[in-house]
Amino acid sequence: MQQNKEMRMGTEPIGKLMISMAVPSIVAQIINILYNIVDRIYIGHIKGVGMEALTGVGVTFPIITLISAFSAFAGAGGAPLAAIWLGKGDRKRAEKILGNGVTMLLFFTVVLMGFFYAFEKPLLYLFGASDATIPYAVDYISIYLLGTVFVELALGLNAFIISQGHSRTAMIAVLLGAAVNIILDPIFIFVFQMGVKGAARATVVSQALSALWTVGFLVSRRSSLTIKLEAMKPDFRVIGSVMALGISPFIMRATESLVSVVLNSGLQRYGGDIYVGSVTIMQSVMQMYAAPLGGFTQGVQPIISYNFGAGNFDRVKKLYRSMIGGCFFFAAGATILIMIFPEFFAGMFTNDSALIALVGKMMPIFMCGMLVFGLQQGIQPTFLALGQAKFSFFIAVFRKMVLLVPLTLILPLKFGVMGIYYAEPISDTLSAVVATILFLLNIKKITSMETLQKIK
Repeated sequence: MQQNKEMRMGTEPIGKLMISMAVPSIVAQIINILYNIVDRIYIGHIKGVGMEALTGVGVTFPIITLISAFSAFAGAGGAPLAAIWLGKGDRKRAEKILGNGVTMLLFFTVVLMGFFYAFEKPLLYLFGASDATIPYAVDYISIYLLGTVFVELALGLNAFIISQGHSRTAMIAVLLGAAVNIILDPIFIFVFQMGVKGAARATVVSQALSALWTVGFLVSRRSSLTIKLEAMKPDFRVIGSVMALGISPFIMRATESLVSVVLNSGLQRYGGDIYVGSVTIMQSVMQMYAAPLGGFTQGVQPIISYNFGAGNFDRVKKLYRSMIGGCFFFAAGATILIMIFPEFFAGMFTNDSALIALVGKMMPIFMCGMLVFGLQQGIQPTFLALGQAKFSFFIAVFRKMVLLVPLTLILPLKFGVMGIYYAEPISDTLSAVVATILFLLNIKKITSMETLQKIK
């Protein structure tokens, strides 16, 4: 039965297959993003201290993002490779990749917890906290870090479930945790009056449930790829292959952390807490519409990888065209909606009229580059699905490190705080153009038997 689920990725009609794989992943991503979004919505409405508490939690975003980034090393790097080897018919190799992925995730957990607990408060000040917001930031992240192992396992291993064709099972893992989080948040925050500590505790409990479900499935007979102790023994050749492909999604997420640091510190310097709060809201709104896109690409990626591994190149072409086109049109439509009604979205996170007005002014500027960024959001996972680490890595580094971070530092020298808001759309537009050119120049060569045989 498990093998039939895999084989359908190479035989079932593409439209039907994409829907069956992508819809559960989209739902899962939307639900997953609710962990942070729901926290921020409730925290922003805490009576009397909502804006300070929201801003304090916002400056923890770089730490939270970096923790999830390390899960991408094993998950987003290992799952496409596992799917390719399943397509080649080598199940033992695919399980070796899964086992080493688990080992990597456990190692990352120990390192991350040790580092962030050791340098917690200095890092939060560096990330944009002020004396008014630091207590809320410390309260939230100190508890959140206790659940690091759950974040790593839930996020990192979920991709391996999807790579087998079990999108619904992966969705349930996320749905379980998010539902518990939504229920516990108001109880802990308002009924038990725990404030931001309550939001963090609700998040840890919910992530633990997601992790238990995910691991439970991957050690059961229902999974065609199972976690085996012998496969967890470190094989540095396998780990190297996983990290080579995982470096791109890692950089994408890790540099989100760096970008948040640069944005928050710059906004604090040129504007103050209210400007830091505005970006917290805008990044939350961006996450809301990016989640369906992430789910769509996560659902389609394993289909592309499987068919690429099986040498079905015509099928691969139809799949990546549908994925890139879908990403572009959805991103453009969602961006237009957000640009028209920015104050509505701001009102979801705060009652502060000054903060809502600031977001209403800045959101259309900050978001306008997303009108074309959907192209890159479709192209980058296509490169990943085809095992092309170098192209995906270049695109990730180019947008964040070559464009966004330098522009965020340079433009305020001329435009003040507005320069920080200008940096985002300029970077998004230029990187989308470069990604498209890179894709058009190389895709024909990539989808060939010669390239497939080079993947190890």
